[in-house]
Order: sequence, then structure tokens, then C-alpha cells
Amino acid sequence: MRKNITKLLAGFACLCAFGVAAPSFADAPAKTEAATTSAVAAPAVTPVPDAAAAAAAPAPAAAAPAAAPVANKGDTSFMMISTLLVILMTIPGLALFYGGLVRSKNMLSVLMQVFMVFALVIVLWCIYGYSIAFTEKTAFFGGFDRLFLNGIWDPAKGTFAAAATFSKGVVIPEFVFVAFQGTFAAITCALIVGAFAERAKFSAVLAFVVLWFTFAYLPAAHMVWFWTGPDLITNAATSASEALKAGWIWQKGALDFAGGTVVHINAAVAGLVGAIMIGKRVGYGRESMAPHSLTMTMIGASLLWVGWFGFNAGSSLEAGDVAALAFVNTLLATAAATLSWVFGEWISKGKPSMLGGASGAVAGLVAITPAAGFVGPMGGLVIGLLAGVVCLWGVNGLKRLIGADDSLDVFGVHGVGGILGALLTGVFAAPQLGGQGIFDYVTNKMSADPYSIGHQVWVQAQAVGTTILWSAIISVIAYKLVDIVIGLRVPEEEEREGLDITSHGEQAYHG
Repeated sequence: MRKNITKLLAGFACLCAFGVAAPSFADAPAKTEAATTSAVAAPAVTPVPDAAAAAAAPAPAAAAPAAAPVANKGDTSFMMISTLLVILMTIPGLALFYGGLVRSKNMLSVLMQVFMVFALVIVLWCIYGYSIAFTEKTAFFGGFDRLFLNGIWDPAKGTFAAAATFSKGVVIPEFVFVAFQGTFAAITCALIVGAFAERAKFSAVLAFVVLWFTFAYLPAAHMVWFWTGPDLITNAATSASEALKAGWIWQKGALDFAGGTVVHINAAVAGLVGAIMIGKRVGYGRESMAPHSLTMTMIGASLLWVGWFGFNAGSSLEAGDVAALAFVNTLLATAAATLSWVFGEWISKGKPSMLGGASGAVAGLVAITPAAGFVGPMGGLVIGLLAGVVCLWGVNGLKRLIGADDSLDVFGVHGVGGILGALLTGVFAAPQLGGQGIFDYVTNKMSADPYSIGHQVWVQAQAVGTTILWSAIISVIAYKLVDIVIGLRVPEEEEREGLDITSHGEQAYHG
């Protein structure tokens, strides 16, 4: 009976998401859009391509069919490799990182949740997620022009659609963009499971992911990353008109290169809400719940670091100078955060730990994500150093203040690190501090207008606040619906025995 209910819930969520799509699906394929943002102060200026933000939504390659740009094979190869690296981050990277942190009796349950969430979200992304996130409709929600990936391949003409990048006249195959952004959606949803690990029903996790992905992740991705691309901007008038088609947060001028808001803050808030609503683990605070394999956790953290180069550098959408900048920032900030966390822990607790090193690395990766292509290397260094000590406080002091059993410190690392990185992006993107500043697509060069750190930090704060509020509201509703229909938590006796056996009928280790 419960299995049937689960299927009905998942099916209902999908129908809600694209039930009104039939009319548009029957139409001829519409342009895949992407919108441009005018800087708040000057309509003719738009924030430096928020690359990962990655959200350059596909736009027809050219205004004149005869002059349509052709995707460069080097850029295409670079983006395919970057996509593979993001997959590596999730499976096996995140799965092993999380799996090592739980008790041995729950190892496989965490691996299974991450693995299945990844697969589920990729399917949903190709059915309706990509279209809602990266086509034009409203400032908060996209349309259905790319439902079922419709219109990317034209069998009548024998041609494939291209996706815009952040450089005029430069495109990549739209299918590559679809795959790259799909991995972002998948890892975001997978991050959430660490907050309520060792006690949630497997069916409840999958049902929640369907709802949260549809109503929290997709609108956030659209608001932050959707624009119509640079090729449609030729003067102040077109800059202003194209800006009106962009996502709501993009229109404000917020900078999020690879997902500080969309990925990390978004997932962290959902995880924290889940930890509170599901409740603490049986024996929490009284029994030992130490990680069962820091070896696995170290391997997972290392895979995350390696894969993150695809996550951040790939968000430039082309193999060029900005990708190189994001690459070196990812390397430097992560190393700096590892050092600051370990030395901070060494000073405060008397001993440096492997868990601290791995956690510090992830904190640095999270914090540099929104800033990777906007700040200079020394800005990245400062962000990393601050991320290590601030997130160390997040998993100790802040966690005690909140009082929730966030099992694997999803909010302490991804939430705190994401907020810190998003705000500091506004500071260190300043040209006077070595950053990239604001790019003007009308003149096709860096804006000549003075960069205001105070104004940009305020814009960043609005993006952070919007993401927190949106994710929290949707999460509460989604968890409540799942709890009513399925139930969020396993019975106490099953939790004590371990989810590997009780939920999946298998063990990670034998004899």
C-alpha cells in the first residue's frame, strides 16, 4: 500500500510541474532563452557573466541564420569533461564523503540515497526541469519550450540547437549545457540527505526530492542564472529590454558564478529544515555517533576537490581566461580553508584531525563557488582563509545554538560557507581588490562606471535572503506533505538496528 502511495505522490508532483505543458509542447520548438541583466545602477551594464551560475540559458546561436556561430570543439570537449567531473563529485565523491561519516550500520543507506537521488533528478531534469529552469516565461519560473528536451534536435533540418555562453558569438551544443546543468541539480538534491542521515525513510527521501526539486531548485536556478545571452545586446535599449526577460535575482545584478545560492544555501536550508522536522537521532547526545570510516571520508573529500574544478571552471562555459581564473581560485581557496580549519581546530581543541582537514577543504570549495570567476587569486585566498574558521564555528558553536541534529553538518558547512562566499563575492569582485568588476555587454568590455562594494554586497545579501526564504518555505511544505502521506522517519527499532538491513536488506561489511 505504501509503495502505491509513494508512486502516486511522485506522479502527482510531476503532473503539477508540467501538466499545463501540452499546448506548448505541440508548438514548433521555441528559442531556448537566457536573459541578460542590467546592472541596477545603469541599464546598459550587466554583471560579469555569471557563468555557473552557469546559467547562460541556451539561445539561438545567431540573429542571422547564415552567420550562425559554430561550437568550438575545444570548448565542447572542455564542457563534457567538466560535466564528468561534476558527476565524479556526486558519485562517488559525495557518497563516500557522507558514507564514511555515518555509523557502519547506515553506510549503504547513505550511498543508496545519494546514488538514487542523482539518478532520479537527472531523469526529472530531462523531462521538465531543464525547460522550467532555462527557458523564458516569468522572472521566477521558466516555461515548457524544452519539455522532454523538445526542439534541441530538429530532424527536419538535421541540425542541433546551440547554447549561448558569456562571450558574443561563442556557443556550445545545447545538449552539453543540458547535461552540465543537470549534474548541478542532482548534486544539490543529494547534498540535502546528509542533514537527516541515519533516520529517514528511503521512500520519503525520494518523494521529498521530487517536490523540492520541482518547486525549490528549479525556480532558484531560473531566478539566479537565466538570461537570454550576450548576442542579443547591441545597445542600451536592447540591454534594458533583454534584462526584463531575465530571472528575478539576475535582474538585480547578483553575482553567483557556480551556485553559492542555487546549490549550497538552497540545499543547506532544506537540510536544516529536514533535521528539525524529522527530529534527532535515537541516542543523540548520549551515545557515540562517531564516523565509522574517516578513510572513506578522506577519499570522498579528495574526489570532491578534484571534481570541483569541473564545477567551478566549467561554469565559465568555455575554455578561456575566466575558466583559468576559476580553476586557480578553486585550488587556492580550498587549500587556504583546509589550513585555517585545521589550525583553528588545533588551537581550540589541542589536536589537528583528519576530519577537520576534509571538512575545511569542503568549506573552502563551498565558499569560493559563487566567487570563482569574479575575484582575483588573492581575493580567493582571503575567502578560503575566512571560510575555514567561520565554518569551523558553524559546525560547533552555531550548531549548538540551533540545537538541531544536522547529522553531517550540511548547514554548518554548505549554509554558512555559501552565505559567507556569496557576500564576500560582492567585496572581492571589486577591480580595486583584484576582481573582475562588472562587464558591459553594450561596449563589450569591463564597465567604466565605478564599482560600489557596498551596493554589490547589498545586492548579494538580497540574493542570499531570497534563497533562504524560498527554500525554507518550500521545504516545510514538502516535508509536511510527505510526512502526512508516507511518514518521514523509520520506526525506532529499525533505526537502532540500522537502515542498511532494515531498509535495504544488505550490509556494507561482513565478518
